[in-house]
Amino acid sequence: MNELKIIGQHAGTVLVGQLAVMAFGVSDTVIAGRYSDEALAALSVGSAIYISVFVALIGIVQALLPIWAELQGGRQHAALGRSLRQSLYLCACIAAVGITALLFPGPLLRWAQVPAVMQGEIHTYLAVLAAALVPSLLFRIYSSFNQALGRPLLVTWLQVAALLVKIPLSIWFVAGGAGLQPMGVAGCAWATLVVNYGLLALALTMLRTQDLYQPYQLWVRMEAPNWREIREFARLGIPGGLSYLVEVTSFTLMAVFIARLGTVASASHQIAASVTSVLYMVPLSIAIACSARVSFWIGAGHPLQAGRVAWIGFRLAALSACACAATVLIASHWLASLYSPNPAVVSLGAALLTWVAFYHLADAIQAVSSFLLRCYRITLVPLVLYGALLWGIGLFGGYGLAYENWTGEGATQSAVSFWTASTAALALVAICFSALLWRAVRKAGHEGMPRGQATRASG
Repeated sequence: MNELKIIGQHAGTVLVGQLAVMAFGVSDTVIAGRYSDEALAALSVGSAIYISVFVALIGIVQALLPIWAELQGGRQHAALGRSLRQSLYLCACIAAVGITALLFPGPLLRWAQVPAVMQGEIHTYLAVLAAALVPSLLFRIYSSFNQALGRPLLVTWLQVAALLVKIPLSIWFVAGGAGLQPMGVAGCAWATLVVNYGLLALALTMLRTQDLYQPYQLWVRMEAPNWREIREFARLGIPGGLSYLVEVTSFTLMAVFIARLGTVASASHQIAASVTSVLYMVPLSIAIACSARVSFWIGAGHPLQAGRVAWIGFRLAALSACACAATVLIASHWLASLYSPNPAVVSLGAALLTWVAFYHLADAIQAVSSFLLRCYRITLVPLVLYGALLWGIGLFGGYGLAYENWTGEGATQSAVSFWTASTAALALVAICFSALLWRAVRKAGHEGMPRGQATRASG
């Protein structure tokens, strides 16, 4: 089977699973909104806090994928099993940080001036999700492990099945019935907790019973912490997690800044943000699949083949992004009308979707490049570029255009300014990441890489 077919099948399978996970949040929004406006408002704030914490931690776990794929490529099965067990210590550390953040959101809620009447529901919602964080992180370790093995289908089936359980549970817990009192927005969190523990139980059962996992000797006695290996996990994972955090907050803070422009601007921005999030699942899936194959060939001692696979994934992401962007440009007004019947919202939403098309082109290139850079242990420079460009040019630049009269022709007072600045910033990120990737691939091809290398210093 050629590499393009392998990457395409892997990416397609991951995409189905990612869309199922994304549907968790979409279904909660619909269910809470139909229950009450107060529940929807509390969910909006609570989910924003949870997602910011969760995405940062998931970024750390996801960064373990190239390490494990290298070991798989080098046929170091026992070492991969030991590495997975050592990752549990890292998971415990980051889970403690995440749980603390979710249990004590008070300072952030007060800084954001969230109305006191909403804070009780938000506290309850986040406290339940804090209890769901550990199984969620452990399942993500299982997911990354399977992706490193090139077997994502097992995870995707579980994620799709979980969605089918999550939706009726959320409806029941939120609205009550059959002897259960209505829980409001906290019901969404309780449904997530039940589903996450169910997923973890199924994952453990699979690891215990399936012959696929036998060569990795997963169930031998747990070793003491290997702090050198855990530090290497952290050196690769923490910059990756922080990079995710910068990306997410550049989006969430944009929404906060746009909110002062009124309901039409906020609703239109939400349309653009929703379409962007769905589109992002395509390059994300390609990035996961491609990084697994690149790391596999690095671990097998074939850096030239790894480089060829990297460019296959790069071109695949670029072509798919062009197709998606063209679709959005052509159907911008129709897409906006699916979200709202308000002509003003549809008109501004369609204008923002034009920028979304160009934003997605840059987003696809930077997403695949950032994942592939981790295969070559380049993580710190991308983090710096994310912070400087997405926050500096994207957020700060958009704020200046919208509110500070930077052009000399008056402040635009428009959400378009934020999307213009963010698109320009992301385009610069994509250019810089592409250059870094080209340099890394060339260097690896010229110098060669030792077989099974999995501890190279981060860039």
